[in-house]
Amino acid sequence: MASLWGWRPNGAHPLLSVILCTLRCSGAMAFFFTHLSLLAPAVAGQLSPTNIFAPDSTPARSIFRLSIFDLEVEGAIFIVVFSLLAYAVIKFRRGKRDDSEPPQVYGSNQMELAWTVLPVLIVVVLFLATAEVIHRVQDARRPPGAIDVTVVAHQFWWEYRYQQFGFTTANELHVPISDSHGSTPTFLALLSADVDHSFWVPRLAGKTDLIPNHPNSTWIDPQETGLFLGQCSQYCGTQHAKMLQRVYVDSRADFDSWVRNQQKPAVSDPAVAAGAALFIAKACFACHTVRGTIARGVAGPDLTHLMTRHTIGSGAVQITPQNLRRWIRDPGTFKPGSLMPAQDLTDTELEQLGQYLQTLR
Repeated sequence: MASLWGWRPNGAHPLLSVILCTLRCSGAMAFFFTHLSLLAPAVAGQLSPTNIFAPDSTPARSIFRLSIFDLEVEGAIFIVVFSLLAYAVIKFRRGKRDDSEPPQVYGSNQMELAWTVLPVLIVVVLFLATAEVIHRVQDARRPPGAIDVTVVAHQFWWEYRYQQFGFTTANELHVPISDSHGSTPTFLALLSADVDHSFWVPRLAGKTDLIPNHPNSTWIDPQETGLFLGQCSQYCGTQHAKMLQRVYVDSRADFDSWVRNQQKPAVSDPAVAAGAALFIAKACFACHTVRGTIARGVAGPDLTHLMTRHTIGSGAVQITPQNLRRWIRDPGTFKPGSLMPAQDLTDTELEQLGQYLQTLR
């Protein structure tokens, strides 16, 4: 093993070679974790969009720095403990003719104090560092102009209520950027409509559970525009793995434009009147809302501006005319276990309903 590092002391015992190699490995590991915060931005573009080592929001950045500090402390403990162990193994190894009993240190007050006080101090330091981050994230000041969104988790999709703007959407969360021109954090009230879920967008915030009858909260303040991905991180049923999250961070102008469009009622197009009538006749309105019509269902996602989204089924598949029709006919095609029932439609009815839904922009 030591030969992999290109060095081995002549005549050394194999155990010594292993110890020396391991010490050098641990030193490399400590160096890596110590400098990880400097390396992360340079490689972020090459890693997963859910990369926890490239935080882009104050809560995520606070958690990342705490994690690096913990790793540095734990790495230092490992190096010290293993160095002492290696020293003891080498220094006090039994000789060929040495049958004497080694010196006994039982009852040494100095040693008892050392291995009691030092671990307590380490735990206290880690506790205080963790408590400070928890306080900073959970008790953050709410500045004027902050955005408030209520997040309701369902099996297996996300509902986003923008009460201050007067509309509800689903599965794709839009928030404004917080940059040098001003901080505009988004505060999220977290609720569950059924079972336990967990809100987690790794680059924006830590995991926060959504528990029935137990309101929770978190907040984000992204500092760059773009798409940030996450998913429910608490097993919640058959399609837990496809309960994805898409957070779009927009410039303030783009966010305001998106809000104005979402506030509008659904488009009423006489050319798709047959599809609109089918939406009512097939009882789709019992589960879905389409603002500006009699559809006021709340069991399923709000469809008022369905075609402004990029996916169907909370990220299960890209939204295209073909995928939309396949989803209507049988959601289980893309998402087995989905609570939306398959629809018994003729090809003509499917086409009419699909055309109607495509006008919801």
